[in-house]
Amino acid sequence: MKKKFMALLLTLTMIIALTACGNSNGGDTASNEGGKTLVYGSNDYTRINPAIDEHGEINLLIFDGLMGHNEKNEVVPALAESVDADDAAGVYTFHLRNNVKWHDGEPFTAKDVKFTIEAIMNPDNESEIFSNYEDVTSIDVIDDYTVKFTLAAPNVAFLEYMTIGMLPAHLLEGKDMQEDGYFKAPVGTGPYKFSAWDEGQSITLVKNEEYWNGTPSIDTIIFKIVEDDNAKALQIESGELNFAQLTPKDSKNFEGKDNYTVYQMKTSDYRGIMYNFNNDLWKENKELIHAFNCAVDRDAMVASVVLGEGIPAYGPLARNEYNDASINQESYDPEKAKQIIEENGWTLGSDGIYEKEGKKLTFTINCKEGDQVRADLAAIACQNLQDIGVDAKYEVKSKIDWDGQEAFLIGWGSPFDADDHTYKVFGTDKGNNYSAYSNPAVDEALTKARQTTDKAERQKYYSEFQQAMVDDPAYTFFCYIDVDYVSNVKITGITKDTILGHHGVGIFWNVKDWTIE
Repeated sequence: MKKKFMALLLTLTMIIALTACGNSNGGDTASNEGGKTLVYGSNDYTRINPAIDEHGEINLLIFDGLMGHNEKNEVVPALAESVDADDAAGVYTFHLRNNVKWHDGEPFTAKDVKFTIEAIMNPDNESEIFSNYEDVTSIDVIDDYTVKFTLAAPNVAFLEYMTIGMLPAHLLEGKDMQEDGYFKAPVGTGPYKFSAWDEGQSITLVKNEEYWNGTPSIDTIIFKIVEDDNAKALQIESGELNFAQLTPKDSKNFEGKDNYTVYQMKTSDYRGIMYNFNNDLWKENKELIHAFNCAVDRDAMVASVVLGEGIPAYGPLARNEYNDASINQESYDPEKAKQIIEENGWTLGSDGIYEKEGKKLTFTINCKEGDQVRADLAAIACQNLQDIGVDAKYEVKSKIDWDGQEAFLIGWGSPFDADDHTYKVFGTDKGNNYSAYSNPAVDEALTKARQTTDKAERQKYYSEFQQAMVDDPAYTFFCYIDVDYVSNVKITGITKDTILGHHGVGIFWNVKDWTIE
């Protein structure tokens, strides 16, 4: 089945989290030779590399993909003017725009496309997203502005994965894709150009006057490094920041106040416990996860932590078109949780903690420093588990020992194609499978789902996947978290109904057209 995607006269750049700025009075925007500057509260970076690191919120300000997303999260052309897509045959021919320049003035060509995807596919580069391209068997440069991909098997999510930012071959060929200095001063094709990096303090971008899709309205964007959620709220109030993603509790303090706007956005971003299946506790007692799934009070989490801005989560696709709400879930039932534990040989000790063969039922959930919502969710989960006789604790850490930990407070989200953040997260040995989870039924269902163009068939396979995850859970899912952005300047251009992804992905998909007053 072939389809033709024609160029659209709208911004196609997706961005994953950005900015707005103010003086100390909290209301006026700073000027940049008569222009406007936005200052956003950002987490820190060690490098800017879209081919290796999936979660860099700054990546798609600087870089464009062959494809992009629109307001409805549909895949549309970007650096590709059009594409001939034969999903059934697994052949995709991209016709590139011939007016695109890298920020250093060099032309963007098909050679750059081939270089970027081959860099991601190279196992030596250890890309987080290599699984998205594992079926690519050949990349043929037809001419400077035409490139053809051939896949070993169909992958209907392939155009989704071509939204990844392209890299310049002329600056990176033969270079270290992990450590090269380019990734501290990147050159892209996006609406904003890298200007300066004050490590640990800020990253400054300036508008690309020669951007192929029109010059952005906002002159300068500053990513001010503020890793603590509470500090972001304080700096919005003081005017050090004028745009930031805040926790629901912090954003409530700005509702109804003059000079502040709170943007409440729905997301596909969920939270839950990720278990390290290389750890002996889960190798020997995997069935305990069924008990934990019954022990956590998801409704209480939504009510008390995110203040009703979210929904309980029982799986990874609740806000995706392929969710199957008919599948029975392990919902809150503390008595059933205790029954499952006891059926698997654990006995309640005199101290109120279950034990077996001389070992207490105890484990720790790690949380990354700076995310108050995750810490609050972990606190409720640990209390729920302690109530049924599990010595569960949580720790907030600045660095995570992925191989050595027992569990982690994880988050993902699939606002786009259902293959994203499922195949590479739960598939055996895939790029984002940090838990070492492996289930042949899950692998088979996810593989079949990406290989069919028939929506009814895809629904069938995603239903099988969700059922397999209930039968053999990878995570204990908590809830989906909606997101609040708070601004102390007037911004026009935000599409409030766009469903956002993991870490608020998507709100700035059209930042080129934003204005601040």
